[in-house]
Amino acid sequence: MPKITKKFVENITPHPDKTQKYWDSELKGFGIVVLPSGRRTYCIQYRNQQRVLKRFKIGTHPQITAEEARAWAKKYLSSTIHGNDPAEKKKENRDLATVKDLIQDYLNHHGCKKRPRSLLEDKKLIKNIILPFLGNKIVAHISRREIENIHLQLKNTPYQANRFLALFSKMLSLAVAWGWRENNPVKGIERYQELKRERWLNDEELQKLWPILDQYHDHIAAYAVKLLLLTGARKNELLQASWDQFDLQKGVWIKPAHSTKQKKTEYLPLSDKAIETLNSLRKIMPRNSLFLFLNKNNDKPLRDIRGFWEKIIKEANIKNARIHDLRHTHASHLVSSGLSLSIVGKLLGHTQASTTQRYAHLADEPLRKATSLFGNKIESLTSNTPTI
Repeated sequence: MPKITKKFVENITPHPDKTQKYWDSELKGFGIVVLPSGRRTYCIQYRNQQRVLKRFKIGTHPQITAEEARAWAKKYLSSTIHGNDPAEKKKENRDLATVKDLIQDYLNHHGCKKRPRSLLEDKKLIKNIILPFLGNKIVAHISRREIENIHLQLKNTPYQANRFLALFSKMLSLAVAWGWRENNPVKGIERYQELKRERWLNDEELQKLWPILDQYHDHIAAYAVKLLLLTGARKNELLQASWDQFDLQKGVWIKPAHSTKQKKTEYLPLSDKAIETLNSLRKIMPRNSLFLFLNKNNDKPLRDIRGFWEKIIKEANIKNARIHDLRHTHASHLVSSGLSLSIVGKLLGHTQASTTQRYAHLADEPLRKATSLFGNKIESLTSNTPTI
């Protein structure tokens, strides 16, 4: 019997009519099988506890080297002494669900409950992170260490890294509920700190932007930008809104539960300026239009206004501003004008006070003005007091 080495394996000439088997001279049970096609497969041969002779494939050459195959063979053969059966375990594993199976079931059973945009974000994370790193892994065998390693590799994109943890945690929680594994190893993994973007348009920028919007009085995207500023609504909520959600006589926008992030019906009071803008928009829209912002090419709502937004902020010479910053602008100016965080949170549709807390520092200015009232009074009272 030869010693199975890289040189020996590569010098084997396949027989055109039969399969050849070679067993190692040093490690009993370690061998290589050579097919007429030339395929070379490293394997071990052993007897299980019932004394049944079995063969277990380790891997093919050159995908693994002879040295790597020998190391694996030692590990597997050693485990058989303690009653393990690698071939039987591999057969059992074939029946266990993989992450690919989990992804499919997640999309089928849970994806239908999510908003289209959220589902799209999930699919991006699945395609770019979960499938490449974990797709072929068996769900029951995934360890916390594996997930921590992936999270660590994504440290330069902390937001994406944390979204991966959140999504995969939900998927594994479902796997636990379905009996695919006993626990959720994502729980307890520390998230990266995320620096919230703090950008809104100041008074000077608003003074430059609004007149430019007025110039596009026949362009529906201009009205969308105005209403995003005036209502603080999320972009998709507004673009997908229909006229039947608005009671312009009472001045209220009734957002149906299916359209809101919190899946709850919201009632948003409208300012006179918002009502005026809606009435102006209605004049340029077709009379039978179901949606506020109807796509001219079909009967569906307008999908995006990014192109128009980039055009007008360039004209207004406004730097580093996104469409979502209009929502921050609405909230920031309300808070800095003296409205409480709780009221602003209700207007924005926040269900948790912590979400609105990002605007807390803006409340300092009206508080400072309030505290200055008495200080100014003391100043006025004492400035004319004659000295003794």
